[in-house]
Amino acid sequence: MPGTKKNPLGIRFDEQDIEDLFLPFDPEKQVEIKHPEIETQLPIVLSHGIARPDYLVDSIFRTLNLSLYDLSLLSDRFHYFKGIGSHLKKHGFEVYHTSVSFAAGVETRAKDLKNEILKILEKTEHDRLHIIAHSMGGLDARWMIVEEGIADKIASLTTVGTPHWGTSVADFALEYGIDKVIGILSKVINLEGIKSCTLAACTEFNEHARNFEAKNDVVYQVYSSCQELKRTFLPFQAAWKIVNGREGDNDGLISVTSQRWTPMLVSDDGTIKMVAQNEFPIPADHLDEMGWWNLNEIHKAGWWNMKALREKNHYEDIIKDVYLKIAREVNHIPKEE
Repeated sequence: MPGTKKNPLGIRFDEQDIEDLFLPFDPEKQVEIKHPEIETQLPIVLSHGIARPDYLVDSIFRTLNLSLYDLSLLSDRFHYFKGIGSHLKKHGFEVYHTSVSFAAGVETRAKDLKNEILKILEKTEHDRLHIIAHSMGGLDARWMIVEEGIADKIASLTTVGTPHWGTSVADFALEYGIDKVIGILSKVINLEGIKSCTLAACTEFNEHARNFEAKNDVVYQVYSSCQELKRTFLPFQAAWKIVNGREGDNDGLISVTSQRWTPMLVSDDGTIKMVAQNEFPIPADHLDEMGWWNLNEIHKAGWWNMKALREKNHYEDIIKDVYLKIAREVNHIPKEE
């Protein structure tokens, strides 16, 4: 076929596909599937968790004053939310990434997130937006909504793999002296976020926030997942054992119970707000939830193993479609036939 190139993997790309890899995000050009009603819908903001693995890349882009709001499609495939931003944009959504302190306490990260949110609202000229948050990003968003006077600017918060009740991994780390490491490294890097994720800290915050969260206008929902030990990302397997022994099923870092938070928020005066409970359609560990396929097996997904490559692509497509489902539902857009 004229104008079409074929790579060694047997996947066909036309010349426009290859050129588009290096184009910045532009909603007017990137939309392939257009929903008329999206024109008046609210932006989607992706909020990342603690110790993001792409922190160095993110820092370089920001140092060079290259906004992550306008990352190329190629760069998005190496983002914390792997390929998710471009997937949502392809389907007509206005989506933005945020960047907060690497591993600081939730108070600091919440202030950072507020600043990011205000910039996005100013940029888009919207009054409110939706947040989809992974891991500690969900705690950041909840703290921001409760403590930073920004509840009226958040239409909904969807959390994915968030330690709403904390994680035993943080408790274990403090039990075995990580607080000393935090003190030693405090002049170099802020690691107070570990303390923010202990069972006690999160339980205290939940009680503190309960009345406000039950009565504000923010719509809350959660997504939870778990993975078996042998399929969990190898560096997380020790953490999986800790959480499994103390809290049960988990994604390698966060128990399912903690991810699920609560089915309803009840204020002291009896106000009730339901919190929708959702499960991932497939087993997923903490990295899988971000769109990164089982990294233990990634070496198999090359041109020499097309079965593994297809499995990888299929798995990552499912994860991206989870985020697409969220975006459609919070914006009340019907599923495509």
